[in-house]
Amino acid sequence: MSMRRFVAVLSFCSLSWMSACNGEPEAVSDTILVGEYGSLSGSEATFGQSTHDGILLAIDEINAAGGLKGKKLEVKTYDDQGKTQEAGTAVTRLITEDHVVAVLGEVASSLSIAGGRVSQNYNVPMISPSSTNAQVTEIGDMISRVCFIDSFQGYVVGKFAYDHLKARRVAVMFDQGQAYSTGLKDDFIREYTAIGGEIAGEPQAYTAGDQDFSAQLNAIAALQPDAVFLPGYYTDVATISIQARRAGITAPLLGGDGWDSSQLAQIAGESIEGSYYSNHYSHQDTSPAVQDFVKKYQAKYNKTPDGLAALGYDATKILFDAMERSPSLDGKDLAAAIAATKNFQGVTGLISMDENRNAIKPAVIVKMQGGIPTYVTTIYPKGTEPAPTEVPPVTPPTADTAAPVEPATAPH
Repeated sequence: MSMRRFVAVLSFCSLSWMSACNGEPEAVSDTILVGEYGSLSGSEATFGQSTHDGILLAIDEINAAGGLKGKKLEVKTYDDQGKTQEAGTAVTRLITEDHVVAVLGEVASSLSIAGGRVSQNYNVPMISPSSTNAQVTEIGDMISRVCFIDSFQGYVVGKFAYDHLKARRVAVMFDQGQAYSTGLKDDFIREYTAIGGEIAGEPQAYTAGDQDFSAQLNAIAALQPDAVFLPGYYTDVATISIQARRAGITAPLLGGDGWDSSQLAQIAGESIEGSYYSNHYSHQDTSPAVQDFVKKYQAKYNKTPDGLAALGYDATKILFDAMERSPSLDGKDLAAAIAATKNFQGVTGLISMDENRNAIKPAVIVKMQGGIPTYVTTIYPKGTEPAPTEVPPVTPPTADTAAPVEPATAPH
């Protein structure tokens, strides 16, 4: 009997480990080990670094408050380098070698799918902080997430483009090799056309890491769309935005949460100014939960937290909340407790899991202004819009009050 399996037959308070050969106690650990896998290096490294920082901040707070039944939480982290195969290998190691009770990760949906299949196979719960493709939680009952999904994100961007920007014709350019980009492209097209919008021409495909996008951008420029939807990751989006302006495209660019990195403005410069993307939170939200988090994060890391950091923090806090409610740390019990999460006040909103273990929550739209993702509006799931007095107050920044977004640093 493995250590992880044996936890199922112990009382929650003891969490003792027993030897497979004689049934006698081997050791009583004073820590509970949680696994994390993420892109700490590679082309989307700021995703993994921000998430990791958010996770560590949450664990520090949990341990400072006494941990779980007197036991401290500890995280074991592996860098998957942004590679699908490495993601699966990392989760396998976390479960079979490190014997973690749960896994946190990933950001990129393709990597969460790879790691999630391993977690499901071993019956170890996994929470994705920020993978928005629907396929992630469709893997099985061990997989949950604390972010909204792309069907909602497609609705958010489509509604904003049509209602707020008055854009009636939108061109689309997407990464054909990423589940996140292809899925969000389909969701946006469905939602935007359903409310009366028109897709200008055929969606233009590219592959992550390409350097020359002139063929796709020249085709889009000839269509003269009101906006261009780019559901990709910040590395490619930054390069595309520079080349789009050179191609004569002056329309605003639109994107999803894959844009959320301080590197976007640093690479793209003025080319990304005046463009918009959907995100999970805004650091400019004046609600106590957000501002308390921003203050603690800045004190620890000396930079402003992005949405990935906030989601990493929320994922860890939700996991800990489920641990406290679960009758044991056995995989099935813990996964059920995570799935039962209702009205959890996170940094990224009030979080409840639906029947498919996806978070029900609003999204924000931010505008790139002076290199800063600046809050524009909040868009809620259909039928859940609060009365005006219930909307959390958000104060647009001024030149004196806008918090700078510092470059991401190496993980701690």
